[in-house]
Amino acid sequence: MSKRRQARAGWVTGIFLGLMAGPPVLAQTLAHALDAAWARSPQAAALTARQAETQAGLELARGLTPGPASVSLNHLNDRLTQNIGRREWEFEVATPLWLPGQRPARESLAEKVSVELEARTASLKLQLAADVREAWWRVAAARDTADLAHQRLDTAQALESSILRRFKAGDLARMDANLIQTERLAAQAEVLDADSGLQQATQAYRVLTGADAPALLPAELAQTQGAVANHPQVRALQATTAVAQSRLAVVDASHRDAPELAVRWTQQRSGDMTSSDQAVGVKLTIPLSFGARMRQDSAAARADLVQAETELTLAQTRTQQELLRAQSELDIAQRQWALAQERQALTTDNLTLAQRSFALGESDLPSLLRARAASHEALAWFKHQETARALAQSRLLQAQGMLP
Repeated sequence: MSKRRQARAGWVTGIFLGLMAGPPVLAQTLAHALDAAWARSPQAAALTARQAETQAGLELARGLTPGPASVSLNHLNDRLTQNIGRREWEFEVATPLWLPGQRPARESLAEKVSVELEARTASLKLQLAADVREAWWRVAAARDTADLAHQRLDTAQALESSILRRFKAGDLARMDANLIQTERLAAQAEVLDADSGLQQATQAYRVLTGADAPALLPAELAQTQGAVANHPQVRALQATTAVAQSRLAVVDASHRDAPELAVRWTQQRSGDMTSSDQAVGVKLTIPLSFGARMRQDSAAARADLVQAETELTLAQTRTQQELLRAQSELDIAQRQWALAQERQALTTDNLTLAQRSFALGESDLPSLLRARAASHEALAWFKHQETARALAQSRLLQAQGMLP
């Protein structure tokens, strides 16, 4: 066993002992990996802030008035002019009023925005799940490649020792010694490439999740397929369409600026020798409608609604097509895996026969190396198809809108 394989075995053993001694520190499943990646996602932090904004908008829409009240104080005197003791105080409290139908329209809009935020959160988490799934299976594929490369190197080194010993004893020709050394050098080069690929895959996974990949990378289990309408991305666009409809309703209900109701208190005195007069009044301000601005706001809201409805229709079609494609890819991956399994069994049997024949002197070294190369290639293809099948299963779940 090579030093690297010994180190890897020790690392796996250490992981196992650590799990036995205390709680796990790595993301052991795809679901854990997704949670770790989501916790590091800047989109998650932004959506958390959006939740506070949405809640504030809902409270505002449910308020008694569409905006805060205002207070004004006015004082008038003649000290700088006649200075006969004229004094005037005016105090006013004013508040805007809801237009007919405006309050329920804005409350409905705020509720739809809250629903849209939840749907968009689920959609963004599903998009992140696609990246986590791909990174998960890239690590698995890179590990298989590295393990096979080291396995090839181990067997090449063991065979090299045997061939060189027989060459020195005069049982084999120098060409055989050169041939097995060439095989060992090729195996060492393959190990370097495989280790580099594994390092890149693990680093990418670490950047995404903030942790190392677990020792075992289990495949996902098939789940019951849901309807396209329940796909998170479709639900997000449905919520966006509902928001656009509610926003149009708000525009239609807001055909002018909010009227204002004010309560006024005044105190007046015309001179030093006169008494003060007090009065209380009510003022109602009704802004006039501005047709051009109303048409502009309504046209913009209708354009947003048409765009949202179009995107929703396209998303429903695209989701259905992606689902069919993912199912087809999984079917092909399963058939490829079955063929690779059969091929691997045949090449393994051939290798056993070739090793026996070479040991008995019935065949030469090139025949043995060809059998070894064929067996190694078949095993590599089998491992590749095994990971490809698991990846296709994850992609089908992704197309179905299922989180890990």
